[in-house]
Amino acid sequence: MVQLAANAASVTFENVTKQYGAVTAVDSVSLHIEAGKLVTLLGPSGCGKTTTLRMIAGLEMPTSGRILIGDQDVTRLPATDRDVSMVFQSYALFPHMNVIENVSYGLRFSGFDKRQIAERAAAGLELVGLTGYEKRLPSELSGGQQQRVAVARALVLEPQVLLFDEPLSNLDAKLRRRVRQEIRDIQTKLGLTVVYVTHDQEEALAVSDRIVVMNNATIAQQGAPRELYDEPANAFVADFIGEANLFDCTIARVEEGVAQVELGPVRLKLPARGLNRGAAKLVVRPNQIGLVAADTAGALPGTVRQSTYVGRHVEFVIETDHGDVFVTSLDVDALHEPGTRVGLAFPARGPVLISG
Repeated sequence: MVQLAANAASVTFENVTKQYGAVTAVDSVSLHIEAGKLVTLLGPSGCGKTTTLRMIAGLEMPTSGRILIGDQDVTRLPATDRDVSMVFQSYALFPHMNVIENVSYGLRFSGFDKRQIAERAAAGLELVGLTGYEKRLPSELSGGQQQRVAVARALVLEPQVLLFDEPLSNLDAKLRRRVRQEIRDIQTKLGLTVVYVTHDQEEALAVSDRIVVMNNATIAQQGAPRELYDEPANAFVADFIGEANLFDCTIARVEEGVAQVELGPVRLKLPARGLNRGAAKLVVRPNQIGLVAADTAGALPGTVRQSTYVGRHVEFVIETDHGDVFVTSLDVDALHEPGTRVGLAFPARGPVLISG
């Protein structure tokens, strides 16, 4: 059996801008994607992530700037002259072709003989766990199986860069979890360079070596998943990468990089992150806040407005003088009915300061 080999290359954007008339879809973006890494472009609809992906593929040409794949400047190369494969949201399988014909399609135009095409197609199906499905039509497959056929069709071409455009959006939640792990396993096994577009932050956190968060045609922040979750650079990233409560707070003083933070009766000592005395914002994740007795010293008082049992945890909306606060608790036996007075206890580590 042929073992598909990695042909991975890096991707570099140098001050790339894409305009459609008066609309700027991508605004002076610079980034570097290392060979053999899975990097996710994450952001809301209209942020520029899909346009960025399409410029890597050669389906869109930048208005200005340079794009390199490996050491090659591909800025003006058409898609047919780039060693890139793309897996589309719609899968784009040929309905009249069976599985093996779909997977073999691109190989027929790549200079391989019939024996090589058959071996590579079989290897691709084996990688995605679809050996034995060769003669089935796409209409005879589940959504997850169709997605895997699309992945196999891209993999057998051994591209320098493999692109995914919202690949799991048509699948249900349980199947999304399984297929995203399969994609990650294949990427790791083969050492592929993968650029992956999604608006789903949980999906991005689960599969990525690095995440590039985009907003309003620019990069809001990029880094490892844990870095972005634990140390968001601004309010947009904090709120987009996982649930977050944002509080207006005051930095009373800063000594040796440590800020004394005041939020009503709450007092915290946190890394100042370059901020100085004055107004700031405090980012606190819902699972970091504990519910305690209403009169607990140093806790933020509030009233339960909503209590929702969702199986593995309970979700609360707490009314406070600083706005509504979203809290999650693993203690599913402590439901705290609406109207209950409670205190919100903040941990010494976990909350993060950002500029106000």
